[in-house]
Amino acid sequence: MRLSFLEPLYAEPGPFASVYLDTSRNVEHPERAIALRWRRLRESLSRQGSDRALLNVLEEVVGADTELPGVHGQAIFAAHGTLILDGELPRPPEHDSARYSTLPDAMPLVTQHLPEIPYMAVVVHYGGLPTAETHGWVTLEAETGTWPASTVTPGERLHRRVAVATWHRTSVRLGHRLDERARRAHADAVVVGGDEWACNVLIRRLPHTLRDKVVRVGGRTPTDTGRALLEPQLDGVFRGRMAAHDRELVNIFIGRRALDGPMTEGLAATIAALQRGQVSALLLNQPPGSSLRLWAGSQPTQLAVTEAELMSFGVRAPREERADEALVRALVGTGAELVVVPESELRLYEGVGALLRYTDPGTTS
Repeated sequence: MRLSFLEPLYAEPGPFASVYLDTSRNVEHPERAIALRWRRLRESLSRQGSDRALLNVLEEVVGADTELPGVHGQAIFAAHGTLILDGELPRPPEHDSARYSTLPDAMPLVTQHLPEIPYMAVVVHYGGLPTAETHGWVTLEAETGTWPASTVTPGERLHRRVAVATWHRTSVRLGHRLDERARRAHADAVVVGGDEWACNVLIRRLPHTLRDKVVRVGGRTPTDTGRALLEPQLDGVFRGRMAAHDRELVNIFIGRRALDGPMTEGLAATIAALQRGQVSALLLNQPPGSSLRLWAGSQPTQLAVTEAELMSFGVRAPREERADEALVRALVGTGAELVVVPESELRLYEGVGALLRYTDPGTTS
C-alpha cells in the first residue's frame, strides 16, 4: 500500500499527540460513552506532557463524526496546538490509546487501511416479474472504494433508474459507464448484488474485462445505511485477501530472491537499505510490536539498529524510538510502499524484507 496519505503528519517536527478511540454509535447514549473515553485519554496525555492548548484542539474534533452510523473509530493527530490529521477508522481500535511522543503513532492507522483493495460495488433492485414485457423500474447504484477504509468513507455513488422494458438495451450503455469507473478506480473486483434476473442481464452485457472481475453475492442489499454499499458482503469477499498490486510486489520479491536480484531481507540489511533511500517497498510478515526499538535522528533516513551506528553517520543525540513509528516515518519520507504479507504466503527472514530501487557495493542482502 502507498502511504502518501500520511505525508501531512511529517511536514512539521514533533512532539505529536496520537489518539485512537472507539466512536461507535451502535450503543445507548453514544455521546456520553465517547466523552468518558476521551476524558481518560485526555488525562493520560496531560500526564505525558501535552499542554492544554493541544488537548483543546483534540477535544474539538473528538466524536465529531456524528453522522456516521454503526461501529467505527477515530484516529486524531495534533502537534504544537494544531490539528494535523483526523481520520475515520473502519473498525474501533482494540484499545483506546493516547500517546505523546517525538514521532506520531501511525502504524495502527496504517494497519486499519490494510489490505487496501480497490473495488466497485453494484446493487441492482427490481421487484417485478423477470421479463422485459412488464411495467416497472430497475434501479442501479454503484460505488467505488478501497476496502476497508471505504466502509466509513464511501465514495461518490452512481444512481440510475431505468424502465424495465428498456433494461436489456440500457444495460449495455450502463456497462460501459461502469467499466470507465472501475478503470479509474483500478478495481480488483466488481461485487454485484440484488435481483437475480436484473443482475444477470447487466452482467451478460458488461465488457469482457469487467465481467471477468465480477463476484456475485447474496443477502440483503440496502442502499441507505450511510456506509459502504454491500458492506457485509464486501467483508466476506475480501477477508484474508491481498490487493492485486501488493501480490504483484510479493511475486516480484520472490523472483528477485531466486535470481539474487535487487532485494534485501532481515532487519539489519533492510534498515541499511532504508538509510540509503533504496527501498521501493518494505515487506513485513506482521507490523512490529511496540517493544521493538530502533535508534533515530531528525530525518526519515536517520535510523539504525544501534546508537553507535547512527552516531557513526554524524547524527548528534540520536533517540531510541519505537520501531513501528520510525519505520513508517522512513517509508513516508522516502516514498516507499508497505506490504504486509502472511508467513503462509511468504516467510521473510526476521519477518522483514524489501524491494530495492537500486543496488550498490554497500548493499547487503
